[in-house]
Amino acid sequence: MAGKLSRRSFLKHSVAASTLPVFGVPNILASRAPNEKLGIAVIGVGGQGSGKVGTALGERLVALVDVDEDRLGEAVKKVEGKVKEPATFHDSRVMFDKLNKDIDAVLISTPDHHHAPAAIRAIQLGKSVFCEKPLTHCLYEARTLTEAAKKFKVATQMGNQGHSGEGYRRLCEYIWAGAIGNVTETHSKMDRSFGGSGDRPKGKPTPKTLHWDEWLGPASEREYHDGLHQFGWRSWVEFGTGTLGDMGCHVLDGVFWALKLAEAKNFTVECLAQKGRSKEMLPQNNHIRWKYAARGDMPAVTVNSYDNDWPAEVKKLLADYPDEKGINTIYVGEKGIMVTGTYGDGPRILPKEKHDAFKAPEKKIPRSKGGSMGDFITAAKGGDPASSNFSVSGPFTEFVLTGVLASRAGVGKKIEWDAAKLTSNLPEVNEMVKRTYRKGWEV
Repeated sequence: MAGKLSRRSFLKHSVAASTLPVFGVPNILASRAPNEKLGIAVIGVGGQGSGKVGTALGERLVALVDVDEDRLGEAVKKVEGKVKEPATFHDSRVMFDKLNKDIDAVLISTPDHHHAPAAIRAIQLGKSVFCEKPLTHCLYEARTLTEAAKKFKVATQMGNQGHSGEGYRRLCEYIWAGAIGNVTETHSKMDRSFGGSGDRPKGKPTPKTLHWDEWLGPASEREYHDGLHQFGWRSWVEFGTGTLGDMGCHVLDGVFWALKLAEAKNFTVECLAQKGRSKEMLPQNNHIRWKYAARGDMPAVTVNSYDNDWPAEVKKLLADYPDEKGINTIYVGEKGIMVTGTYGDGPRILPKEKHDAFKAPEKKIPRSKGGSMGDFITAAKGGDPASSNFSVSGPFTEFVLTGVLASRAGVGKKIEWDAAKLTSNLPEVNEMVKRTYRKGWEV
């Protein structure tokens, strides 16, 4: 097949788009032998999705989906001669309609606004779902996917690979063993700053190889303009979730896990500082602060997130350790501090002498055997649930997205959050819990 797929070529592999029905009874996969190959569809094959094509080759690649003909063509070239030519589509809904019986699992690596529409359709059809982070674009979607995955009993995994690693497990085990006493505050930096300000740019002709209507998907209609495809969408309210949505699902994972924040029924969150922000674009340089009351044996804690870097007063916590590198989160306890990297790497008490003096705690948390993707494949074949399955990553995503809500609400708007009801004390914030969908793309 040629590298560039024409619309005629596309039509040979698919049918006209239609809305997928909601099924009352899922097509749940029977337990599979570990060596049996899964039929896999890759939704989003460029960027982060390019690696998923390789994963699918290790199983049974059924279909490739992408709105960009050039990227789709590149993916097809990548698999030429290795497998039977996969079906290609520009719309995942069309793929599900045509190839439902051939697909066992989907790997989703699209822009944020497409995650939930693709995932919910797969779940309702009884397919296993691997979805890149953040799991969803809004809180309603996170809760919906969590509940749907449980109802339809499918294997799931979010792509925050650090949750499958050793680092965050050791962090939890050290914190729970009292290595630094009660943790009362944390500080995390994202090392990025997506977002901006200003109105929507002037529309321009859509590139001939881009299927724009499918790119928009659930979002409202607009003309093609600069700053979106292929990567700039993270900065835009309707398509991305900003810096926190991008990096928070990595950097804040240990905070949520080790400090058992999922147990909290209520908490507050507010934005203390930011730059930019408009109706179209997400704010930059956010300082988000969550405050949690005591949870079981965990004391009250204040959680801080910074888009780019820590402010000067936080850097003072590391002033005595100028040679320490690769630190993205600081855990401040009554007896000292611990630090970790972006993905939970390098968990340690500072200084080194203090870390070495503390008896290493027992390894009590089950370890990953195949990493983020390997554990998902095992789960999809009937093995143990993957460590960041939606029952875990769904609530975690909700936590991260409350920070996005605070950034969108602006400085000085303290949100009193009811975790069970997905609601707050601010009407303007409650309006952002669920977005509006174009017909045919509902979640």
